[in-house]
Amino acid sequence: MKRRILVIDDEDHIRRVMRMTLEAAGYEVGEAADGPRGLEAFGDGSAWDAVLLDQRMPGMDGLETLRRLKQRQSDTRVIMITAYASIELAVDAMKLGAMDFVRKPMTPEIVRNAVTAALARPATALVAPTPLEKGPERAHPPIARLTLNGFRLWPASGLEDAQLPDPSGRRFIVRHPDGMEQEVVVEIDPGVIGFVQRTTGRDLPGDHSFWSWEAEHLLNDYLWTEGKVPPGGRLTIATLGRDDLQVATRWGEDQA
Repeated sequence: MKRRILVIDDEDHIRRVMRMTLEAAGYEVGEAADGPRGLEAFGDGSAWDAVLLDQRMPGMDGLETLRRLKQRQSDTRVIMITAYASIELAVDAMKLGAMDFVRKPMTPEIVRNAVTAALARPATALVAPTPLEKGPERAHPPIARLTLNGFRLWPASGLEDAQLPDPSGRRFIVRHPDGMEQEVVVEIDPGVIGFVQRTTGRDLPGDHSFWSWEAEHLLNDYLWTEGKVPPGGRLTIATLGRDDLQVATRWGEDQA
C-alpha cells in the first residue's frame, strides 16, 4: 500500500513540483492551498503518513497550522518548509512537534530525503515534548538534536564533552537522511579568537562555551544552506559577522 503525503502550501508551482517528486518516488499525494484547507484535508490524521507544511502562508501561518495538526493527531510526522527560516524559527517548530525543517528552494532529492527520514522514524516517538520548567535565560542557548534538510545533528556526547583535546575544535554527530551517522569537526581559527578579543574586549579562549555555540551555529547553517555534510567532515570558523560579535559581547551576562 502506498504511503500518503499531504502537501500544504499556498504556491501552486511548489505544490506541483512536490507532488511530481513524491509521486515519482511511489507516494500518493494530496494538496491543500492554505492552513484551513490543509486542516480540512487532514481530518483526524489517520489517512496520512506525513505532512509537508509551508511556514509562510496568508491567514493561518505554518506554526499555527502545525499546532492544530498536532492537537488532532499528536504523532503526526510534519516537515516544515520555508524560504524565510532562522534557527529560532526552526526551534519553535521543533517545540511544537515538527520533525524536520526544509529550505526553499529545495531540490527533489532534499524533498525525498526528508520524507524518507520522517517515515523511517516510528510515529510513537514523535509526540511533542512536554514543556520544561523555565530555567535561567541564555543569550543564545545551544540547539541540540536539531533537524535541517533531512539531517539530524547533536554535539558528540553532549555539548560540554564535544570539545576536542585541542581546544580549537568541536565534534558533532550528523545523522544523514538514510540513517548513516558521521562525525563532523568544526575547527576554530586562532586568528578569529584574537579578532573577537580585539573587537569586543572579551577574552574568549578556544575552550570557552561561546565557541561551542558558534560551532553548532555554523554547522546548522551549512546543513541548512547546502543540504549536505561539509567535504571531509570539517568546517572552520574563520570569521564572525556583526550579529555573532554582539553575542560574544553579551555572552555570560545572564549565565553567571
